Amino acid sequence: MEIFQLRGQEFIELCSLLKVTGLCGSGGMAKTAVAQGQVTVDGQVELRKRCKIRSGQTVGFEGRQIRID
Repeated sequence: MEIFQLRGQEFIELCSLLKVTGLCGSGGMAKTAVAQGQVTVDGQVELRKRCKIRSGQTVGFEGRQIRID
């Protein structure tokens, strides 16, 4: 499991997280992955591209998991 630090931010939007962590190569790829139901947040499929991801949550995509601190 990888860890992503919010560094003083309250949240990060789901598509932005996928892009900055390298799980998706671009914002467009991230939006497509979310729209197709390929991304999970805390084990549940998340279809909202701008979903606010906060500390303590876990995001999954293509077998990789990222915990938000």
